[in-house]
Amino acid sequence: MKKIIVTALIAFGFTTVNAQEESKSSFTFSGYVETYYSYDFGNPDNHVRPGFIYSHNKHNELNLNLGLVKVNYAKDNIRGNFALMAGTYAEYNLAAEQDLLQNVYEANIGVKISAAHNLWVDAGIMPSHIGFESAIGKDCMTLTRSILADNSPYYETGVKIGYTSKSEKWYLAAMYLNGWQRIQKVEDNQTPAFGTQITYKPTSKTTLNWSTYVGNEQPDNDRKWRYFNNFYGQFKVTEKTSVIAGFDIGSQQSANKSDKYDIWFSPILIAQYKPTAKIQLAARGEYYQDKKGVIIATGTPNGFKTYGFSANFDYLVTENLMFRVEARNLNSKDAVFLKDNLPSNDNLFLTTSLAISF
Repeated sequence: MKKIIVTALIAFGFTTVNAQEESKSSFTFSGYVETYYSYDFGNPDNHVRPGFIYSHNKHNELNLNLGLVKVNYAKDNIRGNFALMAGTYAEYNLAAEQDLLQNVYEANIGVKISAAHNLWVDAGIMPSHIGFESAIGKDCMTLTRSILADNSPYYETGVKIGYTSKSEKWYLAAMYLNGWQRIQKVEDNQTPAFGTQITYKPTSKTTLNWSTYVGNEQPDNDRKWRYFNNFYGQFKVTEKTSVIAGFDIGSQQSANKSDKYDIWFSPILIAQYKPTAKIQLAARGEYYQDKKGVIIATGTPNGFKTYGFSANFDYLVTENLMFRVEARNLNSKDAVFLKDNLPSNDNLFLTTSLAISF
């Protein structure tokens, strides 16, 4: 009855601003579907690309990288998100989770705890506070994810307190987490994990970010502390050109109670150019070194020391439909790849995708 009265008032021009706001739904529904085809010139028999690649990782078959549906609730000082997903991203990135949790992309609740400041507490399964790439391809400059993105958290579970300044130039957050990209904790692990994030936007064309993580990914009787830093800057150089520069560095105790640490790091540079409203071009250069195999274990003398280069072409068919093509080559110091079932130092692959958002 209330909705009928509000509609009548609008029709006769007697509505108030509050009445119009009440007539709006607090729920927003959205979705995303990204299909892809990737051809790996190493020609793996099992159709699965190298083990450190978790997105777009199926060879020589049409597949779904990510399909998701999401509902968002926002009203006054309360917000919430719930999204379900399917695809090879979910299959490989959440392989360690329970079956019922492997299809949960996001499930969290937030409460604004200050009337005077933009200060929120959010809890649940949330997008990771680390990195500039997400599982949703349309939001990334390149079709495939970089090595550093695929080997750092895409999601996290815990509680977060976040503050945005009145100028919106600063965002500060601290998290208590279940672990490094985990919904459920490691068995026999009672160690807390923590994260922080500082984002600074001095202008509308520049974003600077520093994110950290501290935790233990082993059972408590073999505790090894991990410390991780993620730095990146996003720069809009001109109206048509954008650049992202990033650097990740992490260290983990070599053994329980050891004062020695194994270190891995990864620099990356991505440039994007938009010659027309419908065409986007991008190039990426990256390097990932994990000599001791903390994140990417190889069992080879030099560990994982890999350079990568890629070139990207995007065509925006419509505002919400994107076709992409990418050529990418990886070259390692040791023969960590396979080519026709034989060890190889390099890996070349081509990927295409079609993505729609709604």
